[in-house]
Amino acid sequence: MTDSAGMEADEVHAVLAALAAAGCRAWIGGGWGVDALVGHQTRTHRDLDLAIAVEHEAAALRALGRLGYLVETDWRPIRVEVVAAGRGRVDLHPLTFDQAGDGHQAGPDGGSFRWPKDCFTIGSIAGRRVDCISVAQQLVFHSGYQPRDVDRADLAWLHRLATSPATGDDPKA
Repeated sequence: MTDSAGMEADEVHAVLAALAAAGCRAWIGGGWGVDALVGHQTRTHRDLDLAIAVEHEAAALRALGRLGYLVETDWRPIRVEVVAAGRGRVDLHPLTFDQAGDGHQAGPDGGSFRWPKDCFTIGSIAGRRVDCISVAQQLVFHSGYQPRDVDRADLAWLHRLATSPATGDDPKA
């Protein structure tokens, strides 16, 4: 799929490669995360949502800066969004991992969002394996707000995956 307003799969892979080279593991959430679970692109995406370890945030921002991404929205410690004109947006969600392997993301009200260790899984974008967030966790993150059309499209895919014989957490299942 192509759209001048959207982020392309090649750009997703360029971002992931830059982060990996910087020693920063990243898990895809949001719309691209749904597509990773489905195994193919289902719609145009404005941005790429990534969960990263908080201790790798500075390295991730430097790596993305070398790709031409500049900070546009800085709501740290909750999230930071970077933009590369004409190429896309990356929304980084820094997580603090506890000894059990669960991630915790700062929330806007002083609380936190829990990312259980079993929510980190594998998917596929444009034929390449990627780290992503599970169907169950995506459903949690798609609740508690008024969904837009893109959210309803993502939810339809997530519900299909959740009710299929395979859980959707393994793209080869």
